[in-house]
Amino acid sequence: MVKVSVNKEAEKVVKQLIENPDLYNIKVEKLPSGATVIDTGLEVEGGYLAGLKVTEICLGGLGTVNLTYINYSEDFQLPAVMVSTDYPAISLLASQFAGWNIKVGDYSAIGSGPARALAIKPKKLYEKIKYRDEAECAIVVLETSKKPTDEVALKVSGDCNVKPENLYMVLAPTASVAGATQIAGRIVETGLFRLEQLGLDPLKVLHGIGYAPIMPTHPDPNVAMGMANDSLFYGGVTYYLIDVEDDSKLEEMVKNSPSSKAKDYGKPFYEIYKAADFDFYKIDTALFAPATLAATSKKTGKTFTAGKVNIEVLKRSIGLT
Repeated sequence: MVKVSVNKEAEKVVKQLIENPDLYNIKVEKLPSGATVIDTGLEVEGGYLAGLKVTEICLGGLGTVNLTYINYSEDFQLPAVMVSTDYPAISLLASQFAGWNIKVGDYSAIGSGPARALAIKPKKLYEKIKYRDEAECAIVVLETSKKPTDEVALKVSGDCNVKPENLYMVLAPTASVAGATQIAGRIVETGLFRLEQLGLDPLKVLHGIGYAPIMPTHPDPNVAMGMANDSLFYGGVTYYLIDVEDDSKLEEMVKNSPSSKAKDYGKPFYEIYKAADFDFYKIDTALFAPATLAATSKKTGKTFTAGKVNIEVLKRSIGLT
């Protein structure tokens, strides 16, 4: 596997934010330990530009991220984010995947981004993709509605084995434009994670690209989170080039990959989440998948597709029906 450092590459993007806080509508501040906090939507407005940069950081600097617009029908259009990567296993699973539950005292946040590849969270995933980063800096993206304390910074930097002054914590609340943008920007990772659950070796995936709509913001974090997930499950479109030997197995995995295979499919995620008493573990994991997925076998050139964009649920999610 190509050895690149997701933290070193992401640091280049972090520096763009730090050097241009007014341009990105963000706030940068230092904690007593020396750790840097970059707020993209908690106490500041942030915006689409900040959201694009947060997505690039989540990808460990190993992907391209662009804004676009989707015309679903004559009366329904939404902004969208398109993501591509030539390092799927590293950028999507070793970096972007939200696999770190950070809890320090009464503070909790979902951590994603390249710092995970230093802390090795979760360990089994890194063993599977045979990757571990080596860097003196650590960048973590926190989906949170609360600013982290210095105690949090010391715990995270310790887990990453870096000095606190070399830790960068990027805040991206779900109920913000930047937060909604970076969640939509997880669409390619969502598809790869689903394929991995179905038995595909992530290292066989050579390239990935996809897009998902950026949903409107909402002041209620749970509602905002529901709409953001709907963008992936009902509006997310993905494509992968995969180096596999058996086309029949690839075809079967693609067939079972879309969110429409889940038993709860067809309702806005907030309704599903509420019915599950706001417990993710009570929800069918098959729902955590893109609306559509296509894959081409590098060996044979055959392409397989499954799923469809569900415009009606997207409309219901944002209150248009």
